[in-house]
Amino acid sequence: MNPRQPPGIRPRLVAAGLGTERHRQPFPHSQENAMANPFPHAQSASPISGPPSALEYASDRIFRAIALSAASVIIILTAYILWEVAGKAMPAIGDYGLGFITGTEWDVNKGTFGVLPEIWGTLYSSLLALLLGGVFGIAIAIFLTQDFINHRLATIFRTLIEMLAAIPSVVFGLWGIYVLIPLLKPGAEWLHDEFGWIPLFGSDLSGPGMAPAALVLAIMILPTVAAISVDALRRIPYKVKEAAYGMGTTRWEAILKVMLPTASSGLLAALVLGFGRALGETMALAMLIGNANQISLSLFSPANTLASLLASNFPEAGQVEVHALMYAAMVLLAITFLVNVLGLGIQQYTLRKFEGKK
Repeated sequence: MNPRQPPGIRPRLVAAGLGTERHRQPFPHSQENAMANPFPHAQSASPISGPPSALEYASDRIFRAIALSAASVIIILTAYILWEVAGKAMPAIGDYGLGFITGTEWDVNKGTFGVLPEIWGTLYSSLLALLLGGVFGIAIAIFLTQDFINHRLATIFRTLIEMLAAIPSVVFGLWGIYVLIPLLKPGAEWLHDEFGWIPLFGSDLSGPGMAPAALVLAIMILPTVAAISVDALRRIPYKVKEAAYGMGTTRWEAILKVMLPTASSGLLAALVLGFGRALGETMALAMLIGNANQISLSLFSPANTLASLLASNFPEAGQVEVHALMYAAMVLLAITFLVNVLGLGIQQYTLRKFEGKK
């Protein structure tokens, strides 16, 4: 008997049939199976837990081949476009060299071609549009994702904003000519009269100009910036905001000091895509910017862009001008490429700084 066992315990166990040889008899066959396999259904391998079949291997290889072919087609198509444009631009590149980029006159009769005013107009209008569209796009994303309104209303507002992307650019151009320019004229005249000494208001708005073009362009890139910014902010776990609240921050402190830095890589991607969209816009700017070959800081003076130059001059261009226009197209492609590379570099920097990724 176990000395630690209270007296009377052993007799009671024997009387009950426990602790004897009869008690040590093996379990019945069903009980043995239950003890040996407490999870009987786990041994029946399903198709998901089993090894891939030959058909699944073949399907995976076919999908990989299709994806690789699609990516290769995109690369080949891009290379073919660059080859064709560069081939037709080579005569102008050989004739004008870097003077084409620094020149300020475009005269077919004289055979003089320069696109510096168009480069200025492209960058100036795109930066103004990015400033307006970027600020409003990120503000809309904050409004839709940071519990200012309920989910249903946020979905409705987001749908309405994204519908702007479905409006053709020529419709935006007509709206700018018949609605926006007459609406801006009184304010532009007052700004020119009162603050004409400031370069931004150094001229009057007599018709198409930089301000209406930049405003329409900002509206056109707004859906792109807002949609990508919404997705970037929604990717942040809600616990991040709760942790900020737990540290004693207010709503706006949590948004400005926690949420925006955390989503900075996605927000920068939205701005880069919006800027690229602005650089390539053609029809609306051709209708609203004025097509004037000049460089000016004034928001109300007419200007020109590379895209509108191509759209306006190609229909009636001769052989010499076609080569010059192809050179201008190469300049536009180079600007777009540099903007994307710069945006990618900034995005990688923010990933390392704010999100800790290498």
